[in-house]
Amino acid sequence: MELQIVIVVPVYNEAGNIEPLIREVNKAFAGECRAWQLVLVDDASTDGTWEVIDRHLGLDLHLAAFRHSRNRGQSAAVWTGITRTAAPLICTLDGDLQNDPADLPHFLKLLEEVDFVCGRRTQRQDSKLRRLSSWMARKVRTWSLGWDFADTGCALRAFKRTSLAGVFLFNGVHRFLPILVAGNGSKVREIPVSHRPRTSGVSKYGVWNRLGRGLFDLIGMAWYQKRRMDRIDIETPLKVQNIS
Repeated sequence: MELQIVIVVPVYNEAGNIEPLIREVNKAFAGECRAWQLVLVDDASTDGTWEVIDRHLGLDLHLAAFRHSRNRGQSAAVWTGITRTAAPLICTLDGDLQNDPADLPHFLKLLEEVDFVCGRRTQRQDSKLRRLSSWMARKVRTWSLGWDFADTGCALRAFKRTSLAGVFLFNGVHRFLPILVAGNGSKVREIPVSHRPRTSGVSKYGVWNRLGRGLFDLIGMAWYQKRRMDRIDIETPLKVQNIS
């Protein structure tokens, strides 16, 4: 059976979350009749994450994995999972188990109506400072980019591979995917999802280590949105001129 769905999960130093993540994804997709695969991308972890993944490879027929030789960041890990697979439907979620894999079958169902489904975390299990910074980032992002998505930082998503037309890799692309695909004419829907507290490992992101890079990325995205060209439709058929 040809592979139809891939669930891409970037992981970095998440050794304690790998086994429960695999169990939860298998449980969530137990009733899925289409061929699917869980793709873990280890971004050069140093805590034994790869060793845990490696123990499960071959035992779980739904599991595949890639390992970066050096740490490249979350965007690169997500992009590895996307570009090294060919399934027409793609899901993503974080590897820290704060996203609930049980939400993904509903996301996939919604792809019958739209091209891209993204989560909006409700009752976020984060500090007040982090929630405040996310609220402020939304205001600035909406003002500068012209798209009002409540939670572009939520990694819980499902989308058609075709919605990525024109999207290019850069460090931070995972945070702007809803905006980028909406900008290419894809239909995007944002829906509320639960957000769970982290039970193992530590967060790799904080307010201050994202502030400067976030502003830098916003400037670049604002420039790109203003210079971005719509798809050019050609009315006449292609004519090939032979050159002797």
